[in-house]
Amino acid sequence: MLARQSAGTGRGTAPGSPQNGCCAVIPGIQAVWIPSPTVVPISATPGMENQRIILWATLLFLLWMMYQAWQDDYAPTPSTPTVGEQPAQAGDALPDLPEPGEAPAIKPAPEGMPALETESSVRGGGTVTVSTDVLEVEISTVGASLTRVSLPEYPIKKGEPDKPVVLLNDEPATRFLMHSGLRGSGGTEPNHRAPFSTGATEYRLAEGDDELKVVFDWVDGGGLAAEKVFTFTRGSYAIELEQTLVNRSGEDWRGAPYMQIQRRNVPQERSMFDVDTFSFTGPVIYDGEKYDKLDVDDLADEPVNQTVTGGWIAAIQHYFLVAAVPPGEQSFNYQARLAAGDYLISEIGPAEVVPAGETRTFTQTLWLGPKLQADLEKIAPGLELTVDYGVLTVLAKPLFWLLQKVYQFLGNWGWSIIVVTFLIKLVFYKLTETQGRSMAKMRKLQPRLKNLQERYKDDKQALSKGMMDLYKREKVNPAAGCLPILIQIPVFLSFYWVLLESAELRQAPFMLWITDISSRDPFFILPVLMGAAMFGQFKLNPTPTTDPVQAKVFMIMPLIMTGMMAFFPAGLVLYWLTNTLLSIAQQWHINKKLGA
Repeated sequence: MLARQSAGTGRGTAPGSPQNGCCAVIPGIQAVWIPSPTVVPISATPGMENQRIILWATLLFLLWMMYQAWQDDYAPTPSTPTVGEQPAQAGDALPDLPEPGEAPAIKPAPEGMPALETESSVRGGGTVTVSTDVLEVEISTVGASLTRVSLPEYPIKKGEPDKPVVLLNDEPATRFLMHSGLRGSGGTEPNHRAPFSTGATEYRLAEGDDELKVVFDWVDGGGLAAEKVFTFTRGSYAIELEQTLVNRSGEDWRGAPYMQIQRRNVPQERSMFDVDTFSFTGPVIYDGEKYDKLDVDDLADEPVNQTVTGGWIAAIQHYFLVAAVPPGEQSFNYQARLAAGDYLISEIGPAEVVPAGETRTFTQTLWLGPKLQADLEKIAPGLELTVDYGVLTVLAKPLFWLLQKVYQFLGNWGWSIIVVTFLIKLVFYKLTETQGRSMAKMRKLQPRLKNLQERYKDDKQALSKGMMDLYKREKVNPAAGCLPILIQIPVFLSFYWVLLESAELRQAPFMLWITDISSRDPFFILPVLMGAAMFGQFKLNPTPTTDPVQAKVFMIMPLIMTGMMAFFPAGLVLYWLTNTLLSIAQQWHINKKLGA
């Protein structure tokens, strides 16, 4: 589901209003009066009343639909098991492994699912730590599984570098693990429950080295041996994994490699004041063509089981993801299910034969880090889709590309936002000029429209006819400003989501007191400036209605928007402020030119 919040619209009219229509308010753009599609005079007051009732009913229906869409995507559901509802060892029940003589199937039954690791076995083994310039990793000797990954370059809060973002961890309440292994046709196998050994308890990427290899070994005593090699690269959040099986048993070995991501399903409380809660958090699958976000609650009744070529699996959250990318040329079986409060998403490869005396190596690419779009595109096709722009991706990706190009020149994301906002305004200059001319002409007609309202306050039919005659005589089309707005809205909303979703902008400084454009203005200065700019825009443009009640509603809109935007990221407020100021400058220029 790709639910998105969008700029709100307010619609309304009143009996006696000379502008038989409604008004759409687009924050940071302009207030646009939209006439009703009916241009014939309305002969009686009840008709006006009925029209007002229909408009308000339509508005309430739209608000209800928006609320339902928000609830469907973001509201926590009582059916999801929470940490407090599950016993500490609820995940210990293991599905059966394949019986001797059976090879892991390309389309395995539920019992073919890679085994669910237990909390006790992970903690019972030794822990190996690996440090690079961008990753701090802990690997358990039980299964050589990744049990903790932290990102020293990404603190949770700005100014607290000793508290980095933690992705993987083995704490029961927030369990988030990554398993790998080989499933065999019978007997012992190097799966993620098997004991592995390594030469040291600590590995560190040395100064001057660009690569670090960490090797884990497994032997079963019957002639089988396995090796897991994790390769870390300087400056990269990608980890290359090689699993090698050495067959000295005297018999052919049949089996398949697998990867599994296991995460505790903790329902997220949504808040409009916390942008982290706007983004989807949960499992995703890419099947080579389509990117699918999985509803964890649905997995309890409808587990996923599909064969995929050229895809990947991942668990995502705002700004960060954990992903496993198998070789693109092979068909892997992808599975996802909910078990005892954890969701598990896995991929298992096709069964292969390793003849006696031979060796076979299976490779995977892992990503554990921020959603850096340029890097993700190099790892696997479609992996950059985890930066969730939703249905606006087709517009948002070019906008981000432009923003990044400007940043490469300026070296400051805040100034880049200002420049790109100016460029967007420039692209739409001709369209908004048409809108601005219509607004300026409407402003000139306001006194005459008010006179008509006073003259025909008791004759609605004559009032409507007088308005139509005035518009025709002065060659004014009140609807001329609507089309430019409709064309611009998708672009502005796309830019909004670019600023909200792009990890590259996380905790980026701007200037003066704005040290982090991804969090709110600590002193609320930008929201106040934005509100003042919106009020100035309101005074510059014609009042959308001569009805005094509606006029007061529009007058307090800047105050309402200031309150809403006060808790939004400073980068978003900077964007709205810049766009509003540019709109004021353009409208002032048009008014001056038409006045001359």
